[in-house]
Amino acid sequence: MSKAGDSSDHENAAQNVVAVDADDSEQGVVNRLEAHTGEGVRHRAFTALLFDEQQRILLAQRSPDKRLWDAHWDGTVASHPREGESQTEAARQRLEEELGITPDQYDSLTVTDRFEYRRRYYDEGLEHEVCAVLQATLSDTELDPDTSEVAGVLWAPYERLAHNRRWYRQLRLCPWFEIAMRRDRR
Repeated sequence: MSKAGDSSDHENAAQNVVAVDADDSEQGVVNRLEAHTGEGVRHRAFTALLFDEQQRILLAQRSPDKRLWDAHWDGTVASHPREGESQTEAARQRLEEELGITPDQYDSLTVTDRFEYRRRYYDEGLEHEVCAVLQATLSDTELDPDTSEVAGVLWAPYERLAHNRRWYRQLRLCPWFEIAMRRDRR
């Protein structure tokens, strides 16, 4: 897969995301590649943070084939809901697709926060998103990662990671995950 710019043959060129205003109200759909290139278009996204019963967070390393934030460490999953799909429905689907985690492995997936951010990634593109944060606790930590999406997984003690970022400097974290962690009231 090519990571170059805004090529019309990129896999994201065939997908749409939900454009939103600052209050997360739908404004129609926009091509996913268009939303992430040039000046971008504000759109809906989510990040799901799953914990085990010892309060460790499951981090997933993004595939090196991703166009933006390739090989960076993320919360458990992050993506965009499709038109007509809630962030919770989309998160459930991505958990299963990317990590093999099914709903019977966790308690209720709950929206705990929402924020807007805008970040450029070198000259490859940008994110301009209203991002919902969802959290749940895994009772069954069995995983089956899709290697085309996830390059690695890591369980990290959440309190140490959230409050002692210097100890984890070697992990290049996705900006939306860092923002979600900074805003978390745990």
